[in-house]
Amino acid sequence: MKIQTSAEDYLEAILVLSQKKGKVRSVDIAQHMSYSKPTISIMMKQFRENGYIEIDQDRNINLTDKGTEIAQRTYERHMLFAKFLIDIGVDEETAYADACKIEHSISEVSFERFRDFYDIFRGNSDKNGGKHA
Repeated sequence: MKIQTSAEDYLEAILVLSQKKGKVRSVDIAQHMSYSKPTISIMMKQFRENGYIEIDQDRNINLTDKGTEIAQRTYERHMLFAKFLIDIGVDEETAYADACKIEHSISEVSFERFRDFYDIFRGNSDKNGGKHA
């Protein structure tokens, strides 16, 4: 199964929900993503068959190492881009929505350079009382 944008979003949602709630079920993902339960069930079956998740006897969904790696990478990108957009004056709702689009499109090399730049940007911002030189 090739991981596409929507699959990354599902795995990221499972990660976020597991951090908030501990246990994650299909209904939680459906509510979080505003998708139907049948749509979620189809995706969870595909993820299970491809080794991204495990579903226990109580129907709790857990990311495998393979799924966790993708979810964490996606989440890290999402949060970094959202923070940057907020720092430059984009309202929070727009920043998180735009970050979701950006996180899927950028290469690993470009993301690493962006992360390095952001670290410098934040360092300069913090040293100047929130203002940029």
